[in-house]
Amino acid sequence: MRQGSAVEYDQYGDFDVVHLVPQDRPEPGPDDVVIEVVAAGLNHIERFLREGKLREFTEVHFPARQGVDVAGVVRARGANVRDLPIGAEVMGHVPGSGSHATWVCVPRTAVVKKPASLAFEVAGALYLAGCTAMSIVRELRLGPDDTVVVSAAAGGVGHIQCQLAQAAGARVIGTCSPRNHDYLWQIGVTPVTYGEGLEARITEAAAGRPITAFIDNYGGDNPELATRLGVPADRFVSSEHRRDVELRFLRAPGDDREVTALLNDLSAALEDHALRILISGYYPFDYIVDAYEDLAAMHSRGKVVIGMQPVETGRNLGWYRSEKMRTVHEARP
Repeated sequence: MRQGSAVEYDQYGDFDVVHLVPQDRPEPGPDDVVIEVVAAGLNHIERFLREGKLREFTEVHFPARQGVDVAGVVRARGANVRDLPIGAEVMGHVPGSGSHATWVCVPRTAVVKKPASLAFEVAGALYLAGCTAMSIVRELRLGPDDTVVVSAAAGGVGHIQCQLAQAAGARVIGTCSPRNHDYLWQIGVTPVTYGEGLEARITEAAAGRPITAFIDNYGGDNPELATRLGVPADRFVSSEHRRDVELRFLRAPGDDREVTALLNDLSAALEDHALRILISGYYPFDYIVDAYEDLAAMHSRGKVVIGMQPVETGRNLGWYRSEKMRTVHEARP
């Protein structure tokens, strides 16, 4: 297969500015690999970028491509690439965006080998949320004496932060909506519900232990809440800092050594079962707009992913627009 398509947009806007454009298989430069994309994650910050909400922080040059997370199969390589054979399974990122496509051409240094035990949809969802979460958790230097609050704990970045904090030995309290309590309990996190009385619920969940760190993935009045809970200023991670870390990885060049190290560490954590990535929505590429609408509704927990070649005949594609189990669950009394 040498023909494909890519997601593109020509102006800032909502889902109506997104369209598919034809794509020929690219040719690699001397240090590049051409990857046939199997799966690629979706991230809220990419939606905000397309909507023009991040113009003061980063530029978009039109026509713009979308998507930074990628997992796939090497189909061509440059003359200087010796360590990745044709057919190698890889995961990583697309510098400058463009992973929502049939093909991507990236520097060899932008990808790492995908472990055989790792599903493509997990590998394709890992890069941006995983690197952001691991970078932030490591900044806090958490240990067994820590009790940390993570807001938006069931989200794409939040659910990874929770597990990495636990792996460091910390106790984790996660703020979330009631529908996510069961999931957080399953991964060992104590859930508390957003809204009035949150401070008292966190204090009760802490069971007499001091709150020593707070990761804010949401904003709002969380800075004031963290102060009232006695969190030291240098152990409060603001939502603005989380945004800046995510933007740093969104714009990372292909030869970023920190990215390579983080991807390898995340991969090892997944192989050791110290980390699990929750995929709550997996859409065919043709349903990219549906996938982003799902993400924008803020009902999905974990990650939403698109698959370029899902096992689907085409006769039943309407199934992807059917009611999701999480929606059924929310409708119950």
